[in-house]
Amino acid sequence: MEIYADNAATTAVSPAVVEAMLPYFTDVYGNPSSLHTSGQKAKEALEDARARIAAQLNCLPNEITFTSGGTEADNQAILTIAHKGAKTGKKHIISTAFEHHAVLHTLEKLKKEGFEIELLDVHSTGVIDPQQVADAIREDTCLVTIMYVNNEIGTIQPIAEIGRICNEKKVIFHTDAVQAVGHVPVDVRRDNIDMLSISAHKFHGPKGIGVLYARRGILLENVIEGGAQERGKRPGTENLPAIMGMAKALEDANALLNDDIYAAQPELIAKRDRLIAGLEKIPHGELNGDRTRRVGGTVNFCFEAIEGESLLLLLDDKGIRASSGSACTSGSLDPSHVLLAIGRPHEVAHGSLRLSFDNSITNEEIDYMIKAVADTVDYLRNMSPVWRDLQQGKRSFVFPE
Repeated sequence: MEIYADNAATTAVSPAVVEAMLPYFTDVYGNPSSLHTSGQKAKEALEDARARIAAQLNCLPNEITFTSGGTEADNQAILTIAHKGAKTGKKHIISTAFEHHAVLHTLEKLKKEGFEIELLDVHSTGVIDPQQVADAIREDTCLVTIMYVNNEIGTIQPIAEIGRICNEKKVIFHTDAVQAVGHVPVDVRRDNIDMLSISAHKFHGPKGIGVLYARRGILLENVIEGGAQERGKRPGTENLPAIMGMAKALEDANALLNDDIYAAQPELIAKRDRLIAGLEKIPHGELNGDRTRRVGGTVNFCFEAIEGESLLLLLDDKGIRASSGSACTSGSLDPSHVLLAIGRPHEVAHGSLRLSFDNSITNEEIDYMIKAVADTVDYLRNMSPVWRDLQQGKRSFVFPE
């Protein structure tokens, strides 16, 4: 049996999305900036996609800027507001310790420019308390940037409440919603969001295309220079096939959601909970993050006396394609900064497993994963001197049996 359980890293482009993209490779292939008929047909399609995506987010079409993905959108949003704030002496930025590196590394860059970066502590549940944000905002705060859904553990943040606080204190609020859009109902007006980043390949759209939503009145700073595309704020010929695919993918993904942010995908949530219940039977292992305030298709566990890379390779031999955390840091030997942020010790954080899946997963596949993980953990522990020391009382267990 082969199971792709790494949807948080990327998803397969759906057949419907591929079909929606095809005409824009061979039929409507003009440059949207060209004045001739072929160019204007492409321009018409481009603006149609912009309007469709805006409708899904409940914003205006001219508040949508197309980017190469979530990383570029995060960079442009953060740098825009930081440099605007600096002009009026506001150089304090609030974020969290478990953001995606697209945010954290951009903040590190700003720190070198003299900005004060305050990273809020994350509770063991993996959920930020809005009061932390309220308490951290100062007169010189120019930006709050907090992710909507954590990319490693899948926990959902109280975005609407955080946005309300920022709105009341007149501080711009940006959210990296790459793992949220298409998985939970996102409404930028309801959620009090000023700026938002998304990436199509996380919801069965193509890679290399994303969106930066910026509320009307926010003038974006260019992060690359060139032509006048995207109102002059994101130069480069628009990737029309990918944009059309993203519009279709987002419409299809949102059509499967209900309005309850914590129960937006009931059937998928039932399978997620089946997986959690099965993995919880493995001794000295524990779910990372809140049990219910999480997206439907992401489960992240730590197992004591396990090295994550060995676990992944052995599961791959069993046909299960999983990860230990963010694909963007898969080459790093360091433990996950997300797991360290929620309080996991280094030695336990090294033994993490992320299983992320979509609506196509079956109960049979869930049960297969449970057995495969349990058998593999048992196999690795039987070879581990750390496990032997734990059993002999030479070391103390972190997790109860």
